[in-house]
This record gives sequence, C-alpha cells and structure tokens, in this order.
Amino acid sequence: MRICIVGLGAIGTWLAARLSSASSVEVSCFVKPQALSRLRSEGLSLTSTHQGIQTTERFHPRFFCDATQEVTPPDWVIICTKSTALESVLLSIQALIGPQTHVLSTMNGVPWWFLNFADSPYQSRVIEAVNPGGRIASMIAIERWVGGVVHASCSAKRAGEATHHFGDELIIGEPNGVESPRVKALQTLLARVGFKTQVSTHIQFDIWYKLWGNMTINPVSVLTGATTDKILKDELVLKFVSDIMLEARAIGCALGIEIEQNPSDRHAVTAKLGSFKTSMLQDLEANRPLELNALVAAVKELGTWVGVSTPSMDVLLGLTRLKAHVLGL
Repeated sequence: MRICIVGLGAIGTWLAARLSSASSVEVSCFVKPQALSRLRSEGLSLTSTHQGIQTTERFHPRFFCDATQEVTPPDWVIICTKSTALESVLLSIQALIGPQTHVLSTMNGVPWWFLNFADSPYQSRVIEAVNPGGRIASMIAIERWVGGVVHASCSAKRAGEATHHFGDELIIGEPNGVESPRVKALQTLLARVGFKTQVSTHIQFDIWYKLWGNMTINPVSVLTGATTDKILKDELVLKFVSDIMLEARAIGCALGIEIEQNPSDRHAVTAKLGSFKTSMLQDLEANRPLELNALVAAVKELGTWVGVSTPSMDVLLGLTRLKAHVLGL
C-alpha cells in the first residue's frame, strides 16, 4: 500500500514514523520546500517513553517530495496539517490525487463534510467557518474523504522531529457511516503497525466528542497560558468551560449527534491525562495561526442554524480571536 503523509508536524511525523516500520507500506511525505533537503538527509526522528525510559529512533520513508515534483498517486493521502492550512494544502496536493486515491483527515475540529451523514437535514448547506464559499468542497470530491480522530499527545520541535507523549488510538470512518472495504483495509494496516484502531459507523459523533473537550480547553489555555491540570483546578474557569460544553451539547443534540455525558464526565477523562500543553497553546508559543474556526467558530455557526443560543461560547471565541489578531496569528 502506498501512503503519503501531508504535513510533518507532531501527529504527521508520528504517523509517518510508525508506518515506515511496516515492510508492506511504501511511505512518502509531502513537505515544505525549505525542509526537503534536511529530511532527505536525516529522515524522521521520533522520541518516545516506554517504562520510564526515553528513546529516540530514526525512520526513513521511501521518499520526500514537494509540490514541484511529479509523483505516482498513492493509495492514501493522510492530511496531518492544521485546519488553518487546509485550503492552501489542497491546492498544493492536487497532483497527488489519482483516480483511486483516498484521503484521510486527522485534523481537529469540525470538518467541511461534517453534516454529510444519513438523515441529516443540512447535507447541502455550507459551513462557512471551515468551507468558505464552498471552496474546500470543490477541491476534492466528498467520495474521496474518510474521517479520522486521533487520541494521542505529540509535540514537534520542527518538521520531522516529534515526541510522542501518550495515547495511540485512531478512530476512522466514512462520512456517510458505511463500514466500507477501504476503511477496513486501512484499519488492518494501522493495527499491524501498533495503533489501537477502531472503525466508526458515525464518525461525526467521535469528532464531536473530542471537540467537546478541545473547543474549550484549547482556547482557555491560549488566554491563560495554563496547562490542562491548572485549568481543571480553577472552579470559576471550570464552570465557564462547562457552560460552553452545555451549549455545544445542545447544538449536537439538535443536529442528531447526542452526547449523553455531563461536562464533569468529560473533565474526568481530561484529568486522567495529567498536565500537558494543548495543541493550540503550542501553536501560540510557536507563532502559528490558531485553529479557532474549526474548533469554535464552526460550532457557533451550527448553533445559529439550529437556534441554540451560545452566550458563553461567544465570549470565549471573541476573546481568543482578539488575542490572535493582536499577536498577528
């Protein structure tokens, strides 16, 4: 199987390194031109901790490429970039998409095809926050896309150099809920290289459940600079976070994506992960754009569609968006 990883940040490097260990996979990596020479020479570096011992391994995918090179279209393209870069990335990878190429998205937040599931009354509507003017949908047909949810914590110093902290769960599923042969085949491959992989028949729920925690903790960490454990310990902040989660839960319910848990149940899950910096706080510290549209603005937009008021969410979005503007992010 030929797999091309697009984006060698934390998650992309982790996936590419693991997949490179499988003899049955030909891994390529689509990277920015400025990193091409270094990566071809050095390969990928993945640091991980096992039983208290930290080790660093080097991996060498079959080849690295950028938009200037002609390559054989792979069986799978796995997009591991931030949602803020999606439009420019899709413009760059058009040559990678052959007649039989499938696309797996591992990005956080609401994807542009989010409402493309059975019985959804909003399938034909455009979520402007993540699909402005319908441009994203026009680049690669919906039939090519498969949804992915990553439950793992990784960080990256630079492209191709990552540290895996904890978690190795991947959930994949068709936007329309069908348990297709292509998804089953990908699950088998991912499990073979060590990922805990599940096939979901309602990937929108899995995306929404992860988002239910990310859409609050991430922006709050940007506003405060706090790690997750400190956010959870502040009673006033935690109440604010919980209020937003209740708004989001009501939106999901109106869309047919019901979460039965209470915010306190989700906080308990986050607490078990210990102290860590959210991906959005890492982006802030690295002067990268913040994924506010996919994580918060899209949820607010969906709320207007279904008539759910979002006063607490609006405050969080406004404050974080203003901070991003002031910092040029």
